[in-house]
Amino acid sequence: MKFALSIIALIVAALIIPFLIPGLGQREGVNPNANLPWQIEVDGQGGSRVFGIRPGTQTLGEVRAILGGEAPEVAIIATPDEVGTLEAYYSELAFGFVLAKVILTVDTTPDMITAMRDRALKGKYMESSTRKILLHPDDLLAADAMPVRAISIIPKASLDEATVIQRFGAPGARVPIGDKRVHLLYPEKGLDVVVDADGKELLQYVAPRDFERLREPLQKEAAAQ
Repeated sequence: MKFALSIIALIVAALIIPFLIPGLGQREGVNPNANLPWQIEVDGQGGSRVFGIRPGTQTLGEVRAILGGEAPEVAIIATPDEVGTLEAYYSELAFGFVLAKVILTVDTTPDMITAMRDRALKGKYMESSTRKILLHPDDLLAADAMPVRAISIIPKASLDEATVIQRFGAPGARVPIGDKRVHLLYPEKGLDVVVDADGKELLQYVAPRDFERLREPLQKEAAAQ
């Protein structure tokens, strides 16, 4: 029993320590102390910069050039009862010593999404009934000129609330959703950190001036419970 507990403790440490201690998990050619998730610069005018990106300002093409790596998968993600959102997905990127999945939400209108769906090549189901709709090549080119509204990352290392507060500071608000999930809100940074006891944590970044786009649906979800 003691041996098994020791093995579990080592596994947990291997997952969490790279997120806590700079220098671990370093990859060749990556500065382990640059572009970390908690290094958010605000300009005092409603804008911000994180990972070298200005959410709500730079286009998908510009963001792709900043992030580098392999080209992301760009598709419309939609449930049966919604038009959907246009997203670019990276299976893994390094931000300093932190490895994460990355989702870029492109700023579009419902009419633009509907037109893209009409021209789409095909769609396939993801988890549950969510569909991933692949774009026509012409729309892929057009997407590069559209602004990135939000950046979401899912770190490979599991986080807890204490770790988040250690790195980002005390949140402006704490919104529990059910018994297992809590949103830590940082409006002045344009950040919502979702800590999930049963799943992976999610960090969502927008320009601070656009923070209501994150807060409004969360308030509705909390009120419905």
